[in-house]
Amino acid sequence: MSELVTGEAVALELRPAKLPSRGLAVLLDLAAAVTVYVVVTLGLVAATASLDEAARTAVSIATFVLVLVGGPILVETLTHGRSLGKLACGLRVVRDDGGPIRFRHALVRGLLGVIEILMTFGVVACVASLVSARGRRLGDVFAGTLVVRERVPAGQGGFVPPPPPWLMGRFSGLDLSAVPDGLWLAVRQYLTRMRQLDPRVGSTMAERLAADVAGCTGAPVHPGVPPAMFLAAVLHERQTREAQRTFGGTGAPAAPAASPTPAAPAGAGVPVLPPPAHAPATVSPVVPSAGAGAEAAGGSGPNSGASAGRPATGFVPPA
Repeated sequence: MSELVTGEAVALELRPAKLPSRGLAVLLDLAAAVTVYVVVTLGLVAATASLDEAARTAVSIATFVLVLVGGPILVETLTHGRSLGKLACGLRVVRDDGGPIRFRHALVRGLLGVIEILMTFGVVACVASLVSARGRRLGDVFAGTLVVRERVPAGQGGFVPPPPPWLMGRFSGLDLSAVPDGLWLAVRQYLTRMRQLDPRVGSTMAERLAADVAGCTGAPVHPGVPPAMFLAAVLHERQTREAQRTFGGTGAPAAPAASPTPAAPAGAGVPVLPPPAHAPATVSPVVPSAGAGAEAAGGSGPNSGASAGRPATGFVPPA
């Protein structure tokens, strides 16, 4: 592990690339450059067949310089330190402060690489890499760069630790719309790799990220909540909202309005049900008392003789 100090005085721990991986990356880059150089040379030989010897020599030297020297410089500048070989080996060229390289860094590395790698067949570069504590060759020393490993081993990244149970749902009312996507990515990367960082470095980064998230949301971090737990809880809340927005809350319980029983209209009283066509057995004792009440009232009701001639219907006329 190599400790680098950024421009904001934050220490980063990176893994410098070893000599075997760097040598394999250089061989892959040289193979690609030589292939392009051979193809371009064959095309130029056919195109400059009518020129004299001096012109063809000048074209050959210019092709060599542009392809084998300018090509790697251009590729490292455009890809910010990831050439074809370094991309295949999981390496990257960064500055001493951990930032991406620019054209001047790639230019110094490319010009000194002609002496270290091409003219001496890599002997000077190997010796300088073995002597250096961080495996840097002369081009890295003069350019102020470092080749590091950026590929995380399988099984050590990609897992975001969940927040503690006492923080679940505590930030449900927090406004997360003002937090940019870049800050969410930084929070996720920190949470997935915080176990690999030095405790002091990890706490400093957690405090900075928590302050940035709190500044975007407008709600300060609670004094009793550690910054790492705060970030885990806020990220969990965002993932929960994204899941609810994506799946539409399919797991929510059904609303009471979905009951098959129709509700009474607004403003109406208790609905009056129509009388049944046939009375149940429990209503039959009520009929004699209803008839007795009718005879006492006058004996001339419509159901006065119903009990003798036909069965009772169970219907009782209103008083």
